[in-house]
Amino acid sequence: MADCLVVIPTYNEIENIESIIRAVFTLSHPFHILIVDDNSPDGTAEKVVELQKEFRDKLHLSVRKKKSGLGTAYVHGFKWALKHQYEFIFEMDADFSHNPNDLEKLYSSCKNDSADLAIGSRYVTGVNVVNWPLSRVLLSYFASVYVRMITGMKIMDATAGFICYKREVLETLKLDRIKFIGYAFQIEMKYRAFAKGFVIKEVPVIFTDRTKGQSKMSGAIIKEAVFGVISLRFRKMFNRL
Repeated sequence: MADCLVVIPTYNEIENIESIIRAVFTLSHPFHILIVDDNSPDGTAEKVVELQKEFRDKLHLSVRKKKSGLGTAYVHGFKWALKHQYEFIFEMDADFSHNPNDLEKLYSSCKNDSADLAIGSRYVTGVNVVNWPLSRVLLSYFASVYVRMITGMKIMDATAGFICYKREVLETLKLDRIKFIGYAFQIEMKYRAFAKGFVIKEVPVIFTDRTKGQSKMSGAIIKEAVFGVISLRFRKMFNRL
């Protein structure tokens, strides 16, 4: 059995789903994939079912009843991964903003370089973002500055969503306590790992904005991140994290 599972949440990703699946399965390391689809009306899940005939036993699908947020989709996927005994569990977007080739770099960081949690980082060696407007780059970059100031974490890309976790991290973090669903979810996972003393390393990657499909970013997600960081810090101070 493969030791790596890539969890990919989807909602209306019919334009990207087959290409991203094929890209992961061309890598030299034998990754498995779990698609967590929020009942996409565009046929995303149906395409995955079709591809499962070709990629038996390594392409998996879990369809939820409704769109319930990125964070809950990942928690759902993490629990599935732990149940099925994977040792390294990855977060990755379906839209090619995360280069599938970089999965092997994240894996190596956890397997060979003592990381418990490896982050595909846009900012650890400068600003490595393609096709984003300046306003979006500044929002993302200074969000991480803000997170470092509030939490004390030395992570350059606190909102990154391209990550490899060792199994032990997810087993320790008590996934049922994860509260947030957007940017704040990404911050919360890193902060909880940081608070538990896990080794977190950043691996430089180039982030390329999607060219197909629509972004799921919203004002509510940004607001959640801004106030969520403060909430996390206070909960940590009072041993309620």
